Amino acid sequence: MSNRKVLKSGEFLVDEVNPSDVFIPEEFNEEQRMIAQTCRDFLEAEVYPNLDNLDSPDIQLMKSILKKSGEMGLMGIALPEEYNGFGQNFVTQMLAAEVIGAGYSFSVAFMCHCGIGTLPIMYYGNEDQRQRYVTKLATGELLGAYCLTEPGAGSDANAGKTQAVLSEDGKHYIMNGSKMWITNAGFADVQTVFAKIDKDRVLSAFIVESKFPGVVINPDEKKMGIKGSSTAQIFYNDVKVPVENLIGNRGEGFRVALSILHMGRIKLGGNVLGASKKAITDSVKYANERKQFSVLISTFGAIKHKLAEQVILTFALESAIYRVSKDIDDQIELNKASGMDKGRASIEGISHYAVEAAILKVFGSEVLDFVIDEAVQIHGGMGYSAEVAVERGYRDSRINRIFEGTNEINRLLVVDTAMKRAMKGDFDLFGKAENLIRQLDQLQAEQAAGLDFFQEKMAVLRNIKNLSLLLIHGASAGFGKTMVTEQEVLNNLSDIIMDLYIAESMLLRVEKMKQIKGEEAIHLYREITATFIYDAASRARKSAMDAINAFATPEESEKLLKASDKLTYVLPFNAKEARRKIAARLIEDNAYKF
Repeated sequence: MSNRKVLKSGEFLVDEVNPSDVFIPEEFNEEQRMIAQTCRDFLEAEVYPNLDNLDSPDIQLMKSILKKSGEMGLMGIALPEEYNGFGQNFVTQMLAAEVIGAGYSFSVAFMCHCGIGTLPIMYYGNEDQRQRYVTKLATGELLGAYCLTEPGAGSDANAGKTQAVLSEDGKHYIMNGSKMWITNAGFADVQTVFAKIDKDRVLSAFIVESKFPGVVINPDEKKMGIKGSSTAQIFYNDVKVPVENLIGNRGEGFRVALSILHMGRIKLGGNVLGASKKAITDSVKYANERKQFSVLISTFGAIKHKLAEQVILTFALESAIYRVSKDIDDQIELNKASGMDKGRASIEGISHYAVEAAILKVFGSEVLDFVIDEAVQIHGGMGYSAEVAVERGYRDSRINRIFEGTNEINRLLVVDTAMKRAMKGDFDLFGKAENLIRQLDQLQAEQAAGLDFFQEKMAVLRNIKNLSLLLIHGASAGFGKTMVTEQEVLNNLSDIIMDLYIAESMLLRVEKMKQIKGEEAIHLYREITATFIYDAASRARKSAMDAINAFATPEESEKLLKASDKLTYVLPFNAKEARRKIAARLIEDNAYKF
C-alpha cells in the first residue's frame, strides 16, 4: 500500500487531504480500461439489441444473458481467483459497475447477482459454503438473490417475522415466512434469506436453494420501470434448511444485512453514473439533430444550460465515487495486514465508509433522476415516446431513490453515522465545533480574494465545513436527545455535508489533473468545479438558514445567521458563461467524454 493519507469515514468534515492522496478516473490503468471495454462490448452485443424483449418481460431471456455474462467472466470481477473470480480491487469493481449501469434492467439483475446475491456468502460464509456456492455463482452456473424485505419490514429490517426453528434432530432449521420485492426471484437458484432463529430478537442469515421443498415463488410483479428485472414475493412453508447453511454466526444477520447494504449503496452510485453518462450522450445527440425555428436546438441557451448541468453533476458524482473507492481498497489492505480473513477484510473495508456510501447513494440517485428528466425534456414530445431510450431510462431511474434503503433513510444516516463515528473517537468533530462556538462573536471567514483558483475554492469549502460543525453543535445543543426526531433539520445538515464531500472530491480531482496533464488541459474542468461550488454555497446558506431558524433562540439565531452569511460567501462568478463553455464542449464532442 502507498503512503497516501487516508481519512476515516466522515473525517473529511474536520480534515483534508492533498490531491496526491486521491485516486481519479484519469489514472485508470490499461487492464482496468480493458475490463470496462469488455463490459461495454457485452452491453452492445447482448443487452441493447434485446431491450424490448427483456422488458416484455422475458425472464428466461434475462436468465440466458446473465449466464452468458458469467461465462465471459464478468460475474467474477469482485471475487478471488480461488473461487473462479478475477480478484480485482474495489476501484475496478466500481468501474465495471459504472459501465454495466448503462444496461437498464439488465444492470439491476446483474448487479443484484454479483453484489447482494453473491457477496454475503463470499464475505461472511465459511470455506465450505464458498466452495459449494461462490465458485458456481462466479461463473453464472448458479444465479443469486437477496431476501431481506418483508411486507411489514422495509426500512426497519429487524422487524422481520420470518422464523427458523431448529429441528428435533438438530440437522435443519425449519423456515416459515415470506419476503417481498425480491430481485431475481423468478430465476435465482440461491437465496440469502434473513430470519430469526427461535425467539431471537435479531436476524440470522441463511443460504436457501430455490429448489428446496416449501419454497414458493409468486409470479413477477408488474412495475413502473426495470421491467426486465424479475421481482417477486417468496414464501417459505416449512422449508428444511441444513444447519450448515447458516451464514456466519447465529444473530449476525443484521450485521450482514447492514454491511451488504453499505456495499450496495456505493455500487449503486457507480451504476447510476454509467446510466447518467448514457443519458447525456442521448441528450446531446438529439439536440444536435433536432431543429426548431430552422436552427438546431443545441444552439439555444436554455438547452445549453440543461446540457451543462447534466455534465457538472455527473462529473461531480464520478469524482467522489473513485475517491472513496481507493480509500476502501486501502482500508481492505490494512484489514488483511491485521490478519483478517479476506472476505471479512473486504466487507469491513467497505462498511467502514458508511457515511460516504450514504452520500453516494443519495447524491447519485438524485443526479440520475435529474439528468434523465432533463434528457426527456430536451427530447420534447419524442422523449415521452417508447421509441427513444430516454423514455425507458426515465422509468428505470426512479427505483434508485428507493433501492438500498430509501434516500430519506440514507440522508439521516449521513449525519447520524458521522456523529457516531466522532463520538467513538475516530475524529474530533465536537471539540472543533466547540472552539468555533466560543469564537462565534469574532468569527471570520477564510478570505478567498487574492488566492489562486484551488486555494480560493478550498477556502470556500473550509468555511462551509466550519458552518456544518456550527450547525451540528447548535442542533445537538438545541434539541438534545430529541434531535433524532428532527428529521427536517437533519436533512438540512445532510444536504450541506453531501455537497461538501462531492465538491471537495471534484476540486482535488481537478488539481491532480493539473499535476498530471498541465494547466492547459483543465480550463473547462475548473469551470465545472467552480459552478458546482458556486451553487453548493448558495444551497448551504439556505439549508443553514432553515436549520438555524428551527433550533436556535432569537439571540443565538442572529449570531448564527450572520456567521452563515460569512461562511457561505463566494466571489462573483459568471455561471451562465461557464455553463455555455461546458455545453459547447459537449455539443462539439456529441457524446459525454469528460
